[in-house]
Amino acid sequence: MVRYLTENDIKQLLTMPLALECVEQAHKDLALGRAVDIPRMRTHIPAGTQHVLQAAALELGFIGFKYYYTRPGGKSFYVHLINTETAKLEAIIEAVWMSMVRTGAASGVATRRLAREDASVVGQIGAGFQAIGQLEAVCAVRTIRTARIYSRSRDKLEAFCSTLSQKLGIEVVPADSAQAAVQGAHIVNVITKAAEPVLKGEWLEPGQHINAAGSNALSRREIDEAAVRRCEVITVDARGTARNECGDLLPAVEKGLLRWDTLTEIGEVIAQRAPGRTSAQQITLYESHGMGIQDLYVGARMLALARERGVGTDLPIGD
Repeated sequence: MVRYLTENDIKQLLTMPLALECVEQAHKDLALGRAVDIPRMRTHIPAGTQHVLQAAALELGFIGFKYYYTRPGGKSFYVHLINTETAKLEAIIEAVWMSMVRTGAASGVATRRLAREDASVVGQIGAGFQAIGQLEAVCAVRTIRTARIYSRSRDKLEAFCSTLSQKLGIEVVPADSAQAAVQGAHIVNVITKAAEPVLKGEWLEPGQHINAAGSNALSRREIDEAAVRRCEVITVDARGTARNECGDLLPAVEKGLLRWDTLTEIGEVIAQRAPGRTSAQQITLYESHGMGIQDLYVGARMLALARERGVGTDLPIGD
């Protein structure tokens, strides 16, 4: 039988602390050679695009993939978990909500490892669906008292601030500009669909940590070259993924300032195989693009919890 978990099932089971635990373990296992990740592959057709992320978790006994199809006005996300010993499909998981939470959790993991311990103010550019997980994750790993959010859509911005203020129990307020959100913040989240930079290096201040999580294509940039140059510590979720998708770092690579094959992965920092922040004054950057191991580790925990709590539906597939 295959356990099928719906979006509502996942909302019952998944919490940010749980996602943080799973995502951190996923990156650590990857750094230690206990997990395998294949960068996202895309199939484009006139109607839309299919995206596939593959991974294997040797410690968990699962191999699998997430695929999602996006088109104007519609999307579908699913994670499949396959038992590496029996070769049987064990779970199909609807993954829109799960993807948002695990993406936020990746920034939370990076914040835990790279941001200053006394960080208490967040500046965030972006107030869409994905922005929910970014802010929640940061608040789960640091004692945040204030978050200043900027979005071009004022109605969306005010609704986001009201909802997240109630959910997180902190002051979440609209900022008049991206610069106003960033200046004076200790942690900066950038989570937009922008093709051109929305974060400028001239706004940055010593000691800040940046999570850049909105861009996943070489043709898109959320932060400008000056911002990259000011960051003394730069980490990525994975070098192979960054090479394919990190438009933020591409100009610096093309000018010889960075090399894809020498970038530090966040898992290496977690596993203490590479340094993270070494001084309070450094500006640190985490470039997040999304990985199959994140989906696999979170999905495996969801399957275990679903079985334990009797959540989901068993489908007569593969018996």
